[in-house]
Amino acid sequence: MHTTNYRNTLITVAPDTRAVVGTEPPRGKGTVADRQFDLLHDRDHQITSDDVIFTVHADRQGIPEDHRPDAREEFYSQGRACLRSSPLAKTYGWGFHFDDDGLVALVSMDSERYTDLVADDSVTKVSAMRSRRA
Repeated sequence: MHTTNYRNTLITVAPDTRAVVGTEPPRGKGTVADRQFDLLHDRDHQITSDDVIFTVHADRQGIPEDHRPDAREEFYSQGRACLRSSPLAKTYGWGFHFDDDGLVALVSMDSERYTDLVADDSVTKVSAMRSRRA
């Protein structure tokens, strides 16, 4: 089974982001960014990336709760895009910190915590995907 989880890693904002601070995506529209933000905001290190990505997919597809365990297994039977492709990191100025257990937290690019994580040599850094070609 494939996974999108990282451990002891910071996904930094995309190098071509226009954001200068972490901002909320437009609310109530049901977009990927809106749904990811709802799952992660003020819930530091409580769920995994796999949880976030599958929950957003299942919600958008209308998969009933009782069908989700089988649907999740099928969903992760092949590789999936990770949070490096998230609009939160590409457009809205949010990084993702994964702890040693693979649980994820949303971190605003203008926060002291983000700065500290970027400077911490013990934390692996990977950049979010660019929105445009270089």
